[in-house]
Amino acid sequence: MVKVKALIFMGLLLGLIASAIAVIYFKYNARLMFIEIQKQEAALDQYEVEWGQLQLELTTLTEENQLEQVARDKLKLIVPQRDKIIYIKP
Repeated sequence: MVKVKALIFMGLLLGLIASAIAVIYFKYNARLMFIEIQKQEAALDQYEVEWGQLQLELTTLTEENQLEQVARDKLKLIVPQRDKIIYIKP
């Protein structure tokens, strides 16, 4: 009878220890995953900033191209040759 109680106690103790180790293991893994998520979110934020900058640059380049087209078509302006450009120093 005492042996049976001791075996039950040991089994429960081992189950408790295994459960505690499992909780620690899964908590540690959850923290690692949370850290990885934070890194990925920071990278996503950086990519969104870069995307916005690229869109702004594209808009600027498109506007410059439109301006150049209007200057050529409506105003009949041309880009001068390099040897025809005169630089004035202040």
